[in-house]
Amino acid sequence: MQSRAPLFTPVLIVGCVIIIISFAVRSTFGVFQIPIAEEFGWARAEFSMAIAIQNLAWGIGQPIFGAIAEKIGDRKAIVMGGLMYAVGLVLSAWSTTPLEHQLYAWFVGFGVAGTGFGVILAVVGRASSDENRSMSLAIAAAAGSGGQIFGPPMAEWLLSMMNWSSVFMIFAAAILAVLLTLPMMRVPTPATRAELEESMGQILIKAFKDPSYTLIFIGFFSCGYQVAFITAHFPAFVTELCGPIMPGGMLDNMGISTTSALGAVAISLIGLANIAGTLLAGWAGKRYSKKYLLAGIYTGRTIIAALFIIFPITPTTVIIFSVAMGTLWLATIPLTSGLVAHIYGLRYMGTLYGIVFFSHQLGSFLGVWLGGRMYDVYGDYTLVWWIGVAVGAFSAVVHLPIRERPLGTPAPA
Repeated sequence: MQSRAPLFTPVLIVGCVIIIISFAVRSTFGVFQIPIAEEFGWARAEFSMAIAIQNLAWGIGQPIFGAIAEKIGDRKAIVMGGLMYAVGLVLSAWSTTPLEHQLYAWFVGFGVAGTGFGVILAVVGRASSDENRSMSLAIAAAAGSGGQIFGPPMAEWLLSMMNWSSVFMIFAAAILAVLLTLPMMRVPTPATRAELEESMGQILIKAFKDPSYTLIFIGFFSCGYQVAFITAHFPAFVTELCGPIMPGGMLDNMGISTTSALGAVAISLIGLANIAGTLLAGWAGKRYSKKYLLAGIYTGRTIIAALFIIFPITPTTVIIFSVAMGTLWLATIPLTSGLVAHIYGLRYMGTLYGIVFFSHQLGSFLGVWLGGRMYDVYGDYTLVWWIGVAVGAFSAVVHLPIRERPLGTPAPA
């Protein structure tokens, strides 16, 4: 009797550790919006632009690091990404102008690309058996939420003891430290013989000619818009709207005594809820159509965001929204990456998913930048929220026509 392939391999474990630390740091930048703006007297759009550029650089760097991993090795690509991440944080810690923050954000963004989903999911996907691949991708994606749970509160705690630049230095040290786990990540056999015989150029041409790949690319845009906007602006949004009602309120009695802390806790709750949501998506992705699951997730996000902005915003609704949105937060990641692997194969999954992820990061750039810009113009985030609702509904529709079968497979009679 043939034994079942193990789910928790060294590749999956190390990949999760790297993503946890990378995303713990990445998820904290919204916490620094107010401290940095107040120290230098900047408009909200200034530091928002740095975060937006960081997301854009992440998107540009994702297919680049995917290709590097497939050409010279996964671990080398991760080391390159980790070093760029740490350098960007150190340089940002010493920055005193908006231009400097925006310039060094490119280093941070490329660093996230080298230590984030594109490279890690590709190597995890190649290392997993067909039976375990959907759940392995879900576990790796959920690890990002694990970092999001403790990243923002950790940043708030450190900010209570030191200035923001010192916190950036600590984060840079954490990124370098996690690279020490890489010797455990053995490079797996990359793909089947047929996939190895196909060049990157050939598979890229096939993918670009395939309407389904275009639809996946377009559909991923709204995920980036919503996730990045909330990560970057939600702490400040909560701080300003819930401030007058916090003293003596429910959350204050629970030990959360400031609205700044409420914003950080909200981001953590999103991450906590998303662990369950992402794992559920991985389980469902093995059993049901990924495109229909994605359409359902985007529909759910659209409804949740619309209801949140329609009803009065209180600490209680912030918590409810965080948990509800969190269940759908990164549930798109294992389904989208799994869809790419299923249709186009594993050999160049890193590059193909990286290109799709660029659309995600275009949305991230727009969501973060537009949030800061609209706040400075109108004094609130309402319009940006409604744009997020609209693009979410669009993505739900876009996923429906995707042809969910391996490229070159004839349609069923």
